[in-house]
Amino acid sequence: MRIGIVVPQGWTGEYAGIDASEAWKQTSAVAIEADRLGFDSIWVFDHFQTIPEPADELTFESFITLAALVTATRRVRLGHLVLSAGFRNPALVAKMIATLDVVSGGRAELGIGAGWKEDEWRAYGYDFPRLSARLDALGEHLEVLTRMLGPGRASFDGTHARVAGAINVPKGIQEPRIPIIVGGNGPKVTWRLAARYADEVNLDGLTPEETRLALPVIRERCEEIGRDPASLRVSIHAWWEYVPAAGAARVAMLNEYRLLGLSRLMLFVRESAREPSALEALARDAREAGLELAEPSA
Repeated sequence: MRIGIVVPQGWTGEYAGIDASEAWKQTSAVAIEADRLGFDSIWVFDHFQTIPEPADELTFESFITLAALVTATRRVRLGHLVLSAGFRNPALVAKMIATLDVVSGGRAELGIGAGWKEDEWRAYGYDFPRLSARLDALGEHLEVLTRMLGPGRASFDGTHARVAGAINVPKGIQEPRIPIIVGGNGPKVTWRLAARYADEVNLDGLTPEETRLALPVIRERCEEIGRDPASLRVSIHAWWEYVPAAGAARVAMLNEYRLLGLSRLMLFVRESAREPSALEALARDAREAGLELAEPSA
């Protein structure tokens, strides 16, 4: 199992009271440190304002953040954990992620989900449909994204999304396409969408035991459509609030996830917003737990 780092953006209030320019230096420093220490990937949240309550504190936008971090890193993969489908036209998302893939030398990943944070949807002028409608929209967005990242021109006419002979060149440089990750914990709809469209399903905040119970259901979702379950990678975003501090307890948790056969784990080390060297302790714990990290660079 590999391990990736969520870089600080301010969303959890980690940059409260810090000047935006200084905060950006820290975000960049964390990405560079993750790259140097051998972590698999760096990730960003797709949110506009803070949790648990919206505060007048900075939150860096996700696509611009990733685009800037491409130039600061050389090896790590880069993605969203995960894009909110309702925030952007899916054809535009395909164009943006394809460009990012070329600029990064083939390191981009496309993570997307239905979205959930109602306060920012309404504050930024988006309607906030009921969950069933957001999931319907996610399915149509995945259809558009699949066609836009596939061969030829893309056409689709749905209720929530449409394209008409859209040209997406370049389509990125990864083969057969930029990996698509569907994020969410819904067994009835989200995991079926992942089985149909995705290369990876990302579970959000589940404990090791909850993850163990989810895995056979995800396999069933693949089998329902005749897909080999082994072809759908499963990853976990472990919520920083519930991950133990550095040391034996964290090593034990990381090992529990590893033993489940997951492809990778993504983790936000909140203290890295103030001190990027906090990643060194996580790298040590991850190696002790048997996770895969590249060799550190000078």
